[in-house]
Amino acid sequence: MATSRFLRPTLIAVTGIGLAAAMALASGSAASAATVISGPVDLGTAATYGVLGASAVTNTGPTVVNGDLGVSPESSITGFGGAPNGRVTGTTHQTDAEAAQAQLDTTTAYNVAASLSPKRTGLTELNGLSLSPGVYSGPTLQLANNGALTLAGSADSVWVFQAASTLTVGSGTRITITGGASSCNVFWQVGSSATIGTKARFQGTVLANQSITATTGATVAGRLLANNAAVTLDSNVITASKGCPAPGSTSETTGPTITPGTPGDGTAGQPYSYTVTATGTPTPTYSAAGLPTGLTINGTTGVISGTPTTPGTTTATVTASNGTGPDATTTVSITVQPGAGTVTPAPTATPTATPTAPATTPTTPGTTPTPTPAAGRGGNRPTGELAFTGTDPTLPLGIAGALLAGGIALAVVTHRRRARRV
Repeated sequence: MATSRFLRPTLIAVTGIGLAAAMALASGSAASAATVISGPVDLGTAATYGVLGASAVTNTGPTVVNGDLGVSPESSITGFGGAPNGRVTGTTHQTDAEAAQAQLDTTTAYNVAASLSPKRTGLTELNGLSLSPGVYSGPTLQLANNGALTLAGSADSVWVFQAASTLTVGSGTRITITGGASSCNVFWQVGSSATIGTKARFQGTVLANQSITATTGATVAGRLLANNAAVTLDSNVITASKGCPAPGSTSETTGPTITPGTPGDGTAGQPYSYTVTATGTPTPTYSAAGLPTGLTINGTTGVISGTPTTPGTTTATVTASNGTGPDATTTVSITVQPGAGTVTPAPTATPTATPTAPATTPTTPGTTPTPTPAAGRGGNRPTGELAFTGTDPTLPLGIAGALLAGGIALAVVTHRRRARRV
């Protein structure tokens, strides 16, 4: 690889991976891995360009290039020059020495990015990923329509994406960079051509071996640098990254650790809050399993909050992660005391038997009814009454009374018949 005073390749390489001492936690320990990367990729004089093509730069619509515009070694630039065409806020370099040098520096940067050893290989679809700083590679790279990619790091964090063939960014996609990091340090090394879809919000510098196409309404925070073919634009806004760290600055990532703590008690039916604190670079995110009913954890702040509903003690597992392994975990024990509004189930009452009303013994006409003793065992009885033995006397007494009355009547009739005979 040829070098000159303009060619200052920066080898972004992992210069050290250290294991931090295990930190004792209330529930165990967590290890922390540190990675230091030298970066970013040195673009040389190409750093001031928003768009740089080799064979041509073609535009349709009111594209804005916030930065320099150039083409080399060919000379075709079309679709710029004021409304309704595109405009350039920087300088346009059309087959001049500056554009030629920018292309040489682009070649150098492309080769450096392609030479890096990836921390993760075999990637294809980027949608839904949250990636810590590092080098990522795949045969092709794509971000599905309306997809999202998050890059979480710090001010000096560096990401390099290596696509052996194509890069395809779908329509309506969004790349978000968090933790103070910027598009300055995001690089897309593409083996053939790159396409950025309609209204996509793209971040980073594309270093394409062949062509680059930005379709209608796509925005780019970074640069489109095509090494051997054309750049095609359509009503885009391309803003070259500024204020970037100097080449050779370092970016350090550290795995998460959780600071031990003891949650306070909660009360059923009343608001509760407790904060789990973790450190690391990039800033860790949080998740939890097994929290008391009514409580949740904020994935960004680590605050466990809500209104618990059930008294008792629950042990939950909290995990902090930031893409630099291993994750940190701890257990927290939360006790929920009964509250004033807590409903306590009432004891079940034992049913009480309803006493049976006393029955009356049938009598012959002219006699006074005799009360029958109340049925049941152990009930109230008149003084001298025997306890109930299990036999009800009402029916036998009734029958005896009927027979007695019949006998008296028969004796009277017989006596009268005899008297007449005499």
